[in-house]
Amino acid sequence: MADTSVIVVCAGNATRMGGINKILMPLGKSNVVGYSMLAFEQCEDIAEIIIVTKPENFASIRQTAKTMGITKLSQIVEGGDTRQQSVMQGLRVISKETQYVAIHDGARPLVKPEHIAKVIKDARVFGGATLGVPVKDTIKIVDDGLITDTPHRPSLYITQTPQVFRKRLYFEAVDFAMEHSLDFTDDCQLVEAIGGKVYMTIGDYSNIKITTPEDREIAEVLL
Repeated sequence: MADTSVIVVCAGNATRMGGINKILMPLGKSNVVGYSMLAFEQCEDIAEIIIVTKPENFASIRQTAKTMGITKLSQIVEGGDTRQQSVMQGLRVISKETQYVAIHDGARPLVKPEHIAKVIKDARVFGGATLGVPVKDTIKIVDDGLITDTPHRPSLYITQTPQVFRKRLYFEAVDFAMEHSLDFTDDCQLVEAIGGKVYMTIGDYSNIKITTPEDREIAEVLL
């Protein structure tokens, strides 16, 4: 059932990439954003793809979509000053028929269509869900250079994207954030702020986010 719109956020400044435009960085037979779009194109639950990015990327992304055979790309819109503001730009143009909203980092090109379907399925049950994986390492909380605590590892997860929410719930969370001048870097935090429950859907460790030049090399191998 194609009832989900995905907002792919590609509006970052790529500061950790030394200014390199990571979403248009070559990867496999295309580029980073090309593979991100392809994963959602191949998921039957996705009705439309909305890209949020800088205006100078519009033409290149349209060409990438054409080359990759992307038919679900409906809109490319300009991003905002923060991630949350960029997502809101995408929200303004989603289809009225949409029942669920997925938010995905454009710099995660290796997400698998079956995991997208899985997290959407969980969001239909719980109202919200995110892909993630258990933390492998022992995590320490450090204050002023000294370890102050060791969280219980089995309860720690690395949060990935897409993060999927019932549309009405997500809009309610956005309204709350705007009223209280809150700005979050994670969409789950938005929904958590109004008491919404978000399910952790287990994905896999290959769904990496490309933030440094080394990450692209790893993604190339994984691809």
